[in-house]
Amino acid sequence: MSNLSALLQGALTTVEVCALAVILGSVLGVLLAVAFQSGSKLLQFLVRCQVSFARGTPLFIQIMVIYFLLPALGIDIPRFYAGVIALGFNSSAYISEMIRGAILTIPPGQVEAARALALPKRLIWAHITLPQVFALILPPLTVEFAALLKGSALLSVIGLVELTRTAQQVIGYSFAPITTWLQVGLLYFLMCYALAFATRYTQRMTSAYRPREAI
Repeated sequence: MSNLSALLQGALTTVEVCALAVILGSVLGVLLAVAFQSGSKLLQFLVRCQVSFARGTPLFIQIMVIYFLLPALGIDIPRFYAGVIALGFNSSAYISEMIRGAILTIPPGQVEAARALALPKRLIWAHITLPQVFALILPPLTVEFAALLKGSALLSVIGLVELTRTAQQVIGYSFAPITTWLQVGLLYFLMCYALAFATRYTQRMTSAYRPREAI
């Protein structure tokens, strides 16, 4: 396998782990935001603890804690999924804050109109609140995905063979660090650029879901 082919395989692994992490982070972020909006003091306290820990400690520490904590609890999972959990845990804190901020921008008249029609709370969330929320948080969600793409390089410390770890292996037998790291930098740039391009297209497609005041 050529050096470039190896790096491309590593880039594919990076995309896979980050895509799964964003999905996990989005699901957890929604659950955290809903829990905080529930009004329960206990749930709000627990959400604040999770968000404060995820945002207030280095991603490297979170990766190491999760990688070593899960086996200590008797949960033996591959490095790939340990990386997904670590990145998803970190991402969920930021996504939950995005969702909470987006909820505040949705005109209250929409929810009030839905309540007047006696719609259940779960249907209000599913059909009114969340579609508009995700249309609003799409740009910052792209920034979060790009941050995960770059932050995933830290997963090399637990032995996951993603792009950065692959580059280290390539340098070990090719003795071409400058060329290899330039190629790695270019691959990270192309992934982030493609993500930004896809986001601009998706924004146009979701423009119909932007908040409007109820008539």
